[in-house]
Amino acid sequence: MIKPRTPPGVMELLPRDQVAFQRMLDAIRGTFESYGFLPVETPVFELTDVLLTKSGGETERQVYFVQSTGALEKGGPGLPELALRFDLTVPLARYVAEHEHELAFPFRRYQMQRVYRGERAQRGRFREFYQCDIDVIGKDGLSPRFDAEIPAVINAVFERLAIGEFTIQFNHRKLLRGFFEGQGIDGERQLLVLRELDKLDKRGEEAVAATLAGGDFGLASDVVAKLMAFSRVRSTGHADALAQLEALGSGTPLFEEGREELRLVLDQLKALGVPEHRYALNLSIARGLDYYTGIVYETTLDAHPEIGSICSGGRYDDLASHYTKSKLPGVGISIGLTRLFYQLREAGLLPAAESPVDVLVALMDDAMLGDALTLSQRLRAAGFKVETQLEPRKLAKQLQYADRAGIRFALIRGSDEAARNAVAVKDLRRGEQFEVAEDALVERLREALA
Repeated sequence: MIKPRTPPGVMELLPRDQVAFQRMLDAIRGTFESYGFLPVETPVFELTDVLLTKSGGETERQVYFVQSTGALEKGGPGLPELALRFDLTVPLARYVAEHEHELAFPFRRYQMQRVYRGERAQRGRFREFYQCDIDVIGKDGLSPRFDAEIPAVINAVFERLAIGEFTIQFNHRKLLRGFFEGQGIDGERQLLVLRELDKLDKRGEEAVAATLAGGDFGLASDVVAKLMAFSRVRSTGHADALAQLEALGSGTPLFEEGREELRLVLDQLKALGVPEHRYALNLSIARGLDYYTGIVYETTLDAHPEIGSICSGGRYDDLASHYTKSKLPGVGISIGLTRLFYQLREAGLLPAAESPVDVLVALMDDAMLGDALTLSQRLRAAGFKVETQLEPRKLAKQLQYADRAGIRFALIRGSDEAARNAVAVKDLRRGEQFEVAEDALVERLREALA
């Protein structure tokens, strides 16, 4: 007999936890839609030559390939025809390029699906996980005004999830690269330095500074000192963020362009009503991916910085250059929901989820089955989610079942209650029981649930 076991690197939940996870998905979806984003789903696998672009990178070295048994029998050289998606960005690029002439631009899309990476299985790292993404894609151009709308969406999402206070931190790649130019760091060296600065949180300032001054980089000590000082800049409010930008002094044209775009974002965030304690300038944020060209975001929980970024993203100039000659700039963010859910649950920050079922209709004996079914259908027609016990058991067993399943109300209607045209209602959350006339049941349950 084969021992039942899940593969390593996946999160498989029991029903109550699955309810909590599903409610997070629903809250995120509802928020995305409230800002006018449209749903998109792409296949779980893509053609290998489409998925594996020339950009390379660590992620693309973790791809799972898909091979049918028929193809395996035929064999043949080269990679398999299909591969599982490792994020939602590459499928979006393919999708927009393929449907470019059928879409209305700016194209506002959200996508909430599983992705797959051949990570080394370890605690809190997953090979299969949900990503929840939004992006706004422009045709030929996209106003920086969209850069400020994204943090407003992030704020609305995490307010709705109610998982604690959070801070949306941002920086700007033009500001960074313009600063590098001012220090004589040009061309490919900029990307190398940027990737190293992106490791500040993990390696610490001392280690990063030593690397930048070492043989591979060989930056002068005064340049390294200026880079470290620049990366320490943080703001503590709206006015302070503007003051910190002003205090940076003059710079190259690229530097000034980045600073002006950040000022516009700050002004728009204020107009959008995002509380100023929810966003901050953080000039250590670099986002190591090469395709970011403008603003970059990272969101952290204030009371649990050890969890790391719970939402990240940024602006990119050309989403689909591998698939089309059209210029398709965009801005977007991604929430790794599986990892976030796991970490919140481990930290005890998720409230216990109740069942989506509102009511359990108990069955006292077989003679009352027809009555129980009729009552259940009446409640469903009134909008309640109802489970009916189809076999009689001791009442204590039925109440225990409802309690363990997270169902708040149990309705008890035996022959005595039927003779009085009444229903006994057991509120398992409060441990109370009351009787209500049958024709008043719907209204009373609505009041109790409200």
